[in-house]
Amino acid sequence: MHLLTVGLNHTTAPVSLREKVAFPADQIGQAVMAARAWFSGGNAVNMSDEAAILSTCNRTELYAAGDLQNGAGAAIDAAIDSTAHFLAHYHQLPYADLRPHLYTLPQDNAVRHAFRVASGLDSMVLGEAQILGQMKDAVRHAEAAGGLGTYLHQLFQRTFAVAKEVRSTTEIGAHSVSMAAAAVRMSERIFDTVAGQHVLFIGAGEMIELCATHFAAQNPKSLTVANRTLERAELLAHRFSGQAMRLADLPNQLGNYDIIVSSTASSLPIIGLGMVERAVKARRHKPMFMLDLAVPRDIETEIGRLDDIFLYTVDDLGSVVQTGMENRQAAVAQAEAIIETRVQSFMHWVDNRAVVPVIQDLQESSEAMRRMELERARKMLAKGEDIEVVLEALSKGLTAKFMHGPQQALHNAHGDERARLATLLPQLFRTKR
Repeated sequence: MHLLTVGLNHTTAPVSLREKVAFPADQIGQAVMAARAWFSGGNAVNMSDEAAILSTCNRTELYAAGDLQNGAGAAIDAAIDSTAHFLAHYHQLPYADLRPHLYTLPQDNAVRHAFRVASGLDSMVLGEAQILGQMKDAVRHAEAAGGLGTYLHQLFQRTFAVAKEVRSTTEIGAHSVSMAAAAVRMSERIFDTVAGQHVLFIGAGEMIELCATHFAAQNPKSLTVANRTLERAELLAHRFSGQAMRLADLPNQLGNYDIIVSSTASSLPIIGLGMVERAVKARRHKPMFMLDLAVPRDIETEIGRLDDIFLYTVDDLGSVVQTGMENRQAAVAQAEAIIETRVQSFMHWVDNRAVVPVIQDLQESSEAMRRMELERARKMLAKGEDIEVVLEALSKGLTAKFMHGPQQALHNAHGDERARLATLLPQLFRTKR
């Protein structure tokens, strides 16, 4: 059984590519089934047993586990290559454009990566906790789609346990600058203070809720939440004494806002160039700060070329969230040590699982030998044979049968193989005294 992770993240690919490879939440189950079908169709050396997909604004990753009939390097490389081809095929992207941005992690490297991601060590915001919930969502989708088997189920359960251990025993989350806090800092590069500004949030998900919390703390002049579902917008806006608005009203209202933060699950842009041009004209060229945290993006990239518009994406927050990194290096080292220990433990479990079929075969063949000799002994007893003679025959028969295979293997082996067997066999048949 081999484990494999193939993906890209904020360090290997720009948002312009990540948005093309992102899986909408309502399509992940379908994508998991498509991945398994792709592999079982002969595209990946039988690497098809289990699959899960993690897709966030900062990463898209496919986790797989399967039985490679030939575990040699060539077979592993073929499985990796096929997994990369699946991502390109599913999203209708040229393989040559996608491949340079992908990381491919087999076996213990895949395990280590999962542990690091869940613990916040691979995030744009070091130590951020949101990714753990996103991984749990990904696992639920995979399980509902039939993508989880023994190995990925065990991998993710241990992943969540490791993340909990890292967060409870280290200070990896201390001193971190969240994406939401970074958004406030970035807006203050355009406006000296958020106070006195009109702030609009587009969407009503977890990221918008976090951003609204941070911006509301700065006492803006007004706070509005726009969402397709007005009830959700009203529920969130009410928490911050704000107002709610339907997305349909956005074209006529956009010009009223100084700060716009957007994070929806839309597959197409919500704010277009024409809408913003009209807003700029209505504002008489007063500056507007726009932050697009969505992947795929909510705001058309051409808008960033307009005068008086300061458009940023999730990638632009990178330099801001690195503040305080030096304060967390000791915690990082401690977390990495915990992870390394847990990786070795998991791989030991995988190795043990690998010999289970061998043990089962040995037990079945041994049981067959035992039953055969026992039946022979019963027949001897039925004929009136002396009990001592029967027991002697039973013990000799069992010994002969158990020793036949090893003796034949030693007899037929040559050179180095015979030398290895000569060393190994006495250890296997050594008894305690």
